[in-house]
Parts: sequence; C-alpha cells; structure tokens
Amino acid sequence: MTNPKNLIHHLNKHWEIITALARASLDLPAFEEQQVLRLISKHHPELDSEAVAAILRTLRKVDLLQLMSRTSHLQLNPLVQDFVRGLTHEHELGLSSVLKARVDAICQATAQLADGLQARDHDQMRRGATRLSELFRQITQQMDQDRHAILGLAEQAKANDAAMPIARRYQIVLDAYDQYVEPINEIMDSGPAGTFYRYLEDAERTLDAATDALSVQGGLYTHRQQLRHVAYQAKELRRFGRVVAQQCADTLLPLRGEIRLHNELSAAISRLLGRVRKRGLYNSLRARQADTDLPRWRVERGRRVGAGDEIRTLMAEARNFTPKIEVFPEELPGDPPELSAWVDEAALRHKLRADLPVPNLMVWLQQHYPLLPDPVLLRLYHDVVREPDWQACLQAQHTTTALQHHRVHYYPHRLEPQP
Repeated sequence: MTNPKNLIHHLNKHWEIITALARASLDLPAFEEQQVLRLISKHHPELDSEAVAAILRTLRKVDLLQLMSRTSHLQLNPLVQDFVRGLTHEHELGLSSVLKARVDAICQATAQLADGLQARDHDQMRRGATRLSELFRQITQQMDQDRHAILGLAEQAKANDAAMPIARRYQIVLDAYDQYVEPINEIMDSGPAGTFYRYLEDAERTLDAATDALSVQGGLYTHRQQLRHVAYQAKELRRFGRVVAQQCADTLLPLRGEIRLHNELSAAISRLLGRVRKRGLYNSLRARQADTDLPRWRVERGRRVGAGDEIRTLMAEARNFTPKIEVFPEELPGDPPELSAWVDEAALRHKLRADLPVPNLMVWLQQHYPLLPDPVLLRLYHDVVREPDWQACLQAQHTTTALQHHRVHYYPHRLEPQP
C-alpha cells in the first residue's frame, strides 16, 4: 500500500522530474523505461547510469510511477498527475456534459435544502448545504481548469507554423469552441433557456431563507455560519462564471473570426472585388448577368494612365543628353625615393649583419625603422634582399604585414650569413 508521507517526500525531492513527466503525459499516455531514464539524466546530468537507475527504482517503489497492466510501460500515478497539473495549470479541456450534470445537481441539492427547511430538519438542511458547497467547489475548480486549458489551446494554435492552412492550424480551436464553449454558453445563458444563473439564484434564496430560519429557531451558530459561507460561495460562483465565460469568448472568438475570413465565400468575394477594382463593375459582371441590366446606382469611371510633368522633363533631358568628353592625363613616371635621405645604409647593413640570421626581413625593417614611409621601406626591402653579403632564402609560407598605410601580402625572405 502506498505511504502518503513517503510519496509526498519524494514528490518534493524529484519535483522537476515529475513535472516534466506530467507535461509529457499530455501527449504520451505511457512511457518506456528508457524514456524515463533519459528524462532523469537530462535533469541530473552529473549522475552516472547507476544513480539514474536508482532514482527510477525509487519512483516506482514509492508509487509515483506505476507499471501499466498487460505491458511493461510506466505511467504517472493518476492522483499525482492531477495534483501536478492542477498546480502547474497544465490541464486538458474537460467535458461540457460533466459541468452540465453538476449544474443540474445544484437543483437537486437546493430541493433537499428546501425540504429540510420546510420540515425544520436541521440535519437535512446541513446535508443539503454541504452538498451545495461541494458542487460549488467542483464547478469552480473545473471552470478554472478549463479556462487555463483554453488559453493553452489558443497559444498552441498561434504558435503553429504560419504556412500551415488556417483551417488545419486552428482546427483544435474550432473543436474546443463547438464542443465546449457553445454548450457552456447555452448553460450560462441569462435568459429563460439558461440554467446556471437560475439554479444559483434559487440556491442563494434558499440558503438565505434557511439562515433566517435557523436564526429564528435558535439553531447552532456553526450551522448558520456554514449556510452563510455556502451562500457566499454561490455569489462568488456567479461572478466567476461570468468572468470565465467572457475570457474564453475573448480568447477563441478572434481566432474563430479569422478562420471565417478565410473560408470559400470570403475568398470568392475577395476575388470578385479584386476583378471589379481592376476591370470595372460593368466588365466584371457583364458575363454573369442574364437579361437584367446592372443596378442604376453603379458609376462607371474611366481610368487612364499618363506620365506626370516631372517624368516628361526627365525623359526630355535624357533624350537630349550629350556626354561630356573628359581628357585623362597621361601616366607620368615617378622617381624612386632616395634611400640616403631617409636612412643610413651603412649603419643599416652593419646592424643587420650583427642580427643575422633574420627570419623575416620585412618585420625586421618595420621594427628597427618604424617611421619610414611605405614606399621607402618596400624599396629598401628589395635592395637589401639582393645584397651579396648574406644569403636570402624565400620562405614557403604566405604571410601578411601591416605597414603605415598599406597591408602587404608576400612570401617572406629569411637572411642567413654566407657559409
């Protein structure tokens, strides 16, 4: 037999795993053992396979997970599943027939309370009030769960792929409206056909009359307090029912209206209006009319496309455009920069000979002469490479060096002393 304290303790300890299983149970009625193990590993990545398997055995031992009959699959304990869904608002839409049966039961409980009032039977009055209180609680709970379920269905429909056909995208919304919202609206109709508000009003009047009768007859204070609290529940349920019905309608009606905008009739009207805008009313309906003429209120407006004054001016200027001949100057040979004006070549060679071997001549020149202009540095590089005082070796790896104003891509030269 299940130990409730032990179950609640492990429910608190493994809350994340149980809530994940409760959400997954909306789509899967049962789980394979490997699926549960993967879910536990996802929430506890620091544990090894033995520890994960131990958690699964614990969940089965405390009856949080149950083995389904005639199969090896696991399911979440139904009581725990309802409890977790109630706290996390992960509900499925209930049945309108269940809510209708509970609303009809209000009438029977009210009759029981009225019979006890007429017979002055305090125990029967208390039993009727207790039954009404339980019905009010169940109806309130179901309406709250159904409200969250409808909001979830609407969000799920909006999150679907926009490229999906709209009838298929909002099919679950249409089903919820037809199977739940419409019957609930009929039950909550404030007119003669509705039963919800009428039964609640009868229950409130009977409860108030019973409270007054107990006050006159000298009934127990606890009994009068119980009747008064049940009357408060009835008043709150009337308000809560209006709020829930309005929220459900505000959530589903815009989506339902969007579907209606895309039905075949709307599409045909849109095509006809588009044809009228393009071709005119007479040309659009001439092939469809029989012996009757078009309505006399129609107005034919001819349309003609013409070029504006600005377009005409631009076209005239373009036709009379004559390109202007520009004479480009001839390329003049430039004198190479004189090295002697920028650097002492003898001192440079002496310093370079002392630093041999040099892995990259370009980097060496940039480090020792950072103020030289880029053309001077490049000419100095090519002159030094051809000097016979050392041996220049071209490297096989391509490299890039940023100078003052240019970025040079090249294969560097390595300088080594003559053998």
